Amino acid sequence: MLRYLPFLLVLALWIYAFVDCLNTPEDEVRHLPKVAWVFIVLLFGEVLVGPLAWLITGKVRQAAGPAATWVAPDDNPDFLRSLKKDEPGTE
Repeated sequence: MLRYLPFLLVLALWIYAFVDCLNTPEDEVRHLPKVAWVFIVLLFGEVLVGPLAWLITGKVRQAAGPAATWVAPDDNPDFLRSLKKDEPGTE
C-alpha cells in the first residue's frame, strides 16, 4: 500500500494545481497567459515541475492580513446599549 503513496501525492498535487489554475481569474495570473499555465501544469505535472511552477510563481498570492477582531457580546458596547433600549422603563 505504501508503494502507491508517492504516486497518489503527485496525482493530488497535479489535480490541485490544475483546478487552481482553471479557477484563478485572468488578472491574478503572473508571467504567462492562463492558457499557457494550464498547458504547463498538464504537460509537466507528472514530474511535478508544472504544478510547482504554478504554485510558486504563476498566481498572485495575497498575504494573510490582520484578522477581524471579534468582540464577545458581553464586551461589545453597541450590543450592551441595544439591551438597555429594550428594557422597560428606560428610554
